[in-house]
Amino acid sequence: MVDIRNNDTDVAYELIMDAIVTQKLTPSQKVSENILSDMFGISRTVSRNLIERLIAQHFLVSLSPRVTQVAPLTLLEIKQNFALRKILLPEMTALSAAKADFKELTRLNKKIQNMLPIKDDRSALKLLKTNKQLNMVICANVGYPLMLDWARQLEDTAMRIYWLYVKSNKSFPYSRTQHSTIFEIMKADDSSKVNKMVHSFLSQTEERILNAIFSYEQFYTQDLIV
Repeated sequence: MVDIRNNDTDVAYELIMDAIVTQKLTPSQKVSENILSDMFGISRTVSRNLIERLIAQHFLVSLSPRVTQVAPLTLLEIKQNFALRKILLPEMTALSAAKADFKELTRLNKKIQNMLPIKDDRSALKLLKTNKQLNMVICANVGYPLMLDWARQLEDTAMRIYWLYVKSNKSFPYSRTQHSTIFEIMKADDSSKVNKMVHSFLSQTEERILNAIFSYEQFYTQDLIV
């Protein structure tokens, strides 16, 4: 059991999200205040508040007043996540391009590549969280807090998806060069080119993940667990 002193809600939230991403809390697994309290060493009050928060963010689903489960992870959820990111992220990247912190983006991109090949679950999770950090830095100067909240939620779901890939392939679905190319186009601050490049990047990533992991239509309704 993890001992979280003073019931630090942010720390507890991150640990629960890590467990969902890495499938220590598996898709469709039942959760409750007691289960989370025992698993993460938090009070039932904090546990209850986090369950409500995670339901609102669609990482948990409430089936009845007594039954809450980890949100399913099916092919439909994956295709939906990519569809939403292809709508939102190209525009956010274009809006943020002129004020992007390219020094930090380059540092994070290099850090990701230095983590490869992936050796274990701990390093895989660290890589995914660094990639999320990079993507949020790209969008940081968009100027719209609500868009950033949506992007953050989509990136958390993307970590669940990428977990399947990195566990199956011991690699990442795109390269340092691909991100570097996006950075160079962002520097030119051409909105149409940025939009087109980010959309293409996401489409290629989606195709690579689906081709690598899925073979059967049954995944539209069955959880993907590794």
